[in-house]
Amino acid sequence: MSVLTLTVDGLEVAVPDGASLLEAVRAAGAELPTLCHLEGLTPVGACRLCLVELEDGGRLLPACTTAAAEGMAVHTDTAQLRGYRRMAVELFFAEGNHVCAVCVASGSCELQALAVAVGMDHSRFPYQYPPRRVDASHPRFVIDHHRCILCTRCVRVCDEVEGAHVWDVAQRGAQCSIIAGFDQPWGEVEACTSCGKCVDVCPTGAIFHKDDTTTEKQVHPPRPQLLRRAREQQLGRHPCP
Repeated sequence: MSVLTLTVDGLEVAVPDGASLLEAVRAAGAELPTLCHLEGLTPVGACRLCLVELEDGGRLLPACTTAAAEGMAVHTDTAQLRGYRRMAVELFFAEGNHVCAVCVASGSCELQALAVAVGMDHSRFPYQYPPRRVDASHPRFVIDHHRCILCTRCVRVCDEVEGAHVWDVAQRGAQCSIIAGFDQPWGEVEACTSCGKCVDVCPTGAIFHKDDTTTEKQVHPPRPQLLRRAREQQLGRHPCP
């Protein structure tokens, strides 16, 4: 296997050919914030929080969907990047209806943790207060679209790991939303296996168990990667890196 050499924040690092910039950054011991990215699921670059800056020309690229290349010089923590990340987190809050004090995921919410990490104590953007739906038609789970950040983790885990294809993305722009089946109530979608993987990977309080109340949601983000490893080992393949 060929190896690439590049620098991350001035530190030289070697990664296998085909590795992403996110893998290179982590190999260098640096951290990048992510919301849409989850090991075991196909990267989509939706949240744009993992942007890095290339030294050559100052281009900003999403680390999760950009392949590492020989000789790249990457910066992960510039003033411009810090500004963009805080702005992105502020927009997530302004565009939804996130009230941490009464959320089932408070204390284990990735968006909440990122707000603390980037130093956000308020949003500079006007809150939109969009009129969104709460779907409690499923016998075990609820999806509250007010808290959804369109990371599509639920879509990908249901498609790529469970193979049920329950979730999808509909509309565009401000009208964009996650839908079940053919835009049906979740409880009416026969393809749903009630596995709960979408609950496990949701980074906010958008999808949760019906008996969860404030601060009680418990997530399991590593599950997709663990399941993929187990299935590949069962098929006699090498586990994914």
